[in-house]
Amino acid sequence: MAKQIPDLEATVRAGTGKGAARQARRDGLVPGVVYGGDAEPLAINIPFNKLLTKLRAGRFLSTLWNLKVEGEEDVRVICRNVQRDVVKDLPTHIDLMRLSRKSRISLFIHVEFINHEEATGLKKGGVLTVVRPEVELNVVAGDIPDQIVVDLTGRDVGDVIHISDITLPSGAKTTIDRDFVIANISAPSSLRSSDSEDDGEAEEEVAAEE
Repeated sequence: MAKQIPDLEATVRAGTGKGAARQARRDGLVPGVVYGGDAEPLAINIPFNKLLTKLRAGRFLSTLWNLKVEGEEDVRVICRNVQRDVVKDLPTHIDLMRLSRKSRISLFIHVEFINHEEATGLKKGGVLTVVRPEVELNVVAGDIPDQIVVDLTGRDVGDVIHISDITLPSGAKTTIDRDFVIANISAPSSLRSSDSEDDGEAEEEVAAEE
């Protein structure tokens, strides 16, 4: 299932240069440029408040966007740079790069855990600890997976789930060259407390014998 690509709305900026950029900022807009692909660079403006909201939501630079500009065809872009005010740390300019459907891009993909009721360890009262709720994958822009699926069927207390245990979507590969941990199933807290008490008693007995 392809991931829904979020829209990024903009308008064509009349004029280029510092004067036009300053005017855009006075009008509550953030000037930017779209480059790459087989087209000429396009000067744009993005509403300041909408851009700031998206920036604060996180992952802006690693998200593939569907750029919508009135009078232009929609195009897929990724942000390559956001210039900010050195004092207020607010966006003052943005650079976007066009991508074709065959371009490869690194994005953070959500990890979905299924079949909790079939996990032996969870039935025993174990706890699923998610180490990575998202994993950065290098994928084809035209076929972005909606999620990575982890099947918990048969997973027991003490099991550690690595990225190598997961079947990645076709054409996708991790950006980290090691077998990192996605999640694990730990013992129930009551059992951990009991074990700790037992260990403490055992240490006291040994001390007494000494």
